[in-house]
Amino acid sequence: MKASDATTTVIDLADATTPFDEAQLAAAAFLARCSGRTLDAYRHDLRSFFQWATDTGLEVLAATRPHIEIFRAAMEQHGLAASTIDRRLSTVCGYYRFAHIDGRIPANPAQYVRRPKVQPSEGRGMDRGELGTFLFTAERFDHTHAALAVLLGLNGLRVSEACTTNIEDLGFERGHRTLHIVGKGNKPATIPLVPRTARTIDLAIGERHEGPILRRRDGQRLDRRTAHRWVRSIGKRAGLEGVHPHVLSAGFIMAALDAGIPLRDVQIAARHADPRTTTI
Repeated sequence: MKASDATTTVIDLADATTPFDEAQLAAAAFLARCSGRTLDAYRHDLRSFFQWATDTGLEVLAATRPHIEIFRAAMEQHGLAASTIDRRLSTVCGYYRFAHIDGRIPANPAQYVRRPKVQPSEGRGMDRGELGTFLFTAERFDHTHAALAVLLGLNGLRVSEACTTNIEDLGFERGHRTLHIVGKGNKPATIPLVPRTARTIDLAIGERHEGPILRRRDGQRLDRRTAHRWVRSIGKRAGLEGVHPHVLSAGFIMAALDAGIPLRDVQIAARHADPRTTTI
């Protein structure tokens, strides 16, 4: 079976009725570690690579380093951004690394492929003053806008984590109000709430005892798209340019480091596996 077959079976993980070849099994083993948006991104990257392999007549598990270099050059010729090329090469390298670990290939052909130079992002997080202005403005909208703002800006939640929180996830531990969340990679975590966050959440849920903490005006659970729109609206009213949920997460980290909290503690609070991510 050629690589193109894998683009509609294993990589989509949608059809288990056709026999798998070794390349498909390697893809399944690699993708099995992932979930959510990471899984979607890896699927997309592998689909692109498998399709390129099919178009060039290459058997995926027979690829050598020069083949991967040609794949990189092909992406450059198509005008893809350096960051996109770097991410796809990272995915391909991970795919071959697991194929090597599982004994399907003798070595990882992508390990030493030249990667494009990715310029640092010009985006930045909010400083403490800007974050304070944003939170103050959010309170002037309503309690739910304010609760979203403090969850992102004072507790550093990702927008997907904030949207999926329920009243039943609130708790009390060692003198602190807590919130149980499911983080990136479906990893559960219990985080202590900043007192201001706890108070704001209480105002948002009112007399309710179950259901989502954050609700839209129609009573339904707040979704990612609406949350992004709310954050932009708050930022615009506050006179802040280019505000989105990731800027708030970065603002949370910057404010913590600004206050003298050790990098290791901030890394744990942000739930980053690598301190370099926190530093960036």
